[in-house]
Amino acid sequence: MIGGAAVLLVLGGLLFLLSRFGLDRLPGDLVFRRGDFTLYFPIGLMILLSIVGTIVLNIVFRR
Repeated sequence: MIGGAAVLLVLGGLLFLLSRFGLDRLPGDLVFRRGDFTLYFPIGLMILLSIVGTIVLNIVFRR
């Protein structure tokens, strides 16, 4: 559990740093605003993280 928390902490810090450089909104991200309600659905970020995760896992678990 501590290892998982450490990974989430690092990922959160990385995403925070990327947002400082303007990479918080990618093409494909959906934002819906109605009055005081805002829904942010990061489809572009999910696709990017999926691709990067797949590449990393293929490198790590390569036989």
